[in-house]
Amino acid sequence: MIARIIEIESGLPFDQFVKERIFEPLGMNNTWWNVPEEYADRRVVISDRDMAPFFDTPDTTYFSGSYGFNSTAADYLRFEQMLVNGGELFGNRLLSPRTVRMMGSNQSGDLYKGIGLNVKGQGFGYTVAVVENPIVSNTRRSAGAFGWGGAFGTRSYTDPAEELTAVIMLQQPYRAAQDDFENAVQQAIID
Repeated sequence: MIARIIEIESGLPFDQFVKERIFEPLGMNNTWWNVPEEYADRRVVISDRDMAPFFDTPDTTYFSGSYGFNSTAADYLRFEQMLVNGGELFGNRLLSPRTVRMMGSNQSGDLYKGIGLNVKGQGFGYTVAVVENPIVSNTRRSAGAFGWGGAFGTRSYTDPAEELTAVIMLQQPYRAAQDDFENAVQQAIID
């Protein structure tokens, strides 16, 4: 639905809008809905999973605002860095600081329980989980950190209190490795 609203307001097809207004200003040159044939061999093979429904289909003509991207960690880190910078990267302002603060603030009260319905100490902003209490939530992020994970183990977050971003792309939804990654990031902070 949001993609259609953007198309109506901008006068551009959603995929073109995202390319011109997000990918190009951030230098995200390796992010697509449809991976160009010359880059298809760079896609990670996920063992023990039937990935045919995801990758052995013709190029999509449905460009969702919430899933379906193929990207690199370096490209996605640029997006997260824009968020930690308050909506700006490389001199390009994509969002206002107020918008980023609203995005990363709990907008759902105590309604957010996560996919497994057992998440505590977190709220939900605009498309992101928000850490409200790091101890209760058992996360390795500061209060106010926000982010999300992908279906195959990708996780990214922005931690404004620490002025850092983090992206991990595992391609296996293995929680212990994601937690180890967050521990390593937290332990690397000196002051």
